[in-house]
Amino acid sequence: MTTQPDNRLDEGRDVASSMLDDQTARAVSGTAETTGFGRELADLALEAVYNRLWTRPGLSARDRSLVTVSMLIALRAADELRLHFPAALRNGVTQEELEEVVYQSSGYAGFPAAHHAFGIARAVLPAATPTEQEATA
Repeated sequence: MTTQPDNRLDEGRDVASSMLDDQTARAVSGTAETTGFGRELADLALEAVYNRLWTRPGLSARDRSLVTVSMLIALRAADELRLHFPAALRNGVTQEELEEVVYQSSGYAGFPAAHHAFGIARAVLPAATPTEQEATA
């Protein structure tokens, strides 16, 4: 489906709003309305990433979140991880699955990248309730 550029921007805003918390979605959308240096970066993100990539067939939003978080861990993209850990939860990924993604990343992206990601996850994700095993230990 090809849409006109204005529609792509609006559709990208809709996708971003469904994944990100309200404040972040407004900030991303609001950045698209700025002028000066880098003024088109938000438009590119909304049109190309949130509209064109996140809405493609073949992977669910949940699976795309798993892939995205994995790549962001490898890149040590801290700011984006702060957005995409919570977005993954909104897309149906569980905290346990995110934890496993970080563990898996340690073997391929390196322990320092995984350790860094765990710190970010602990800061931005809701506090996990202890498992039965942890509670009785």
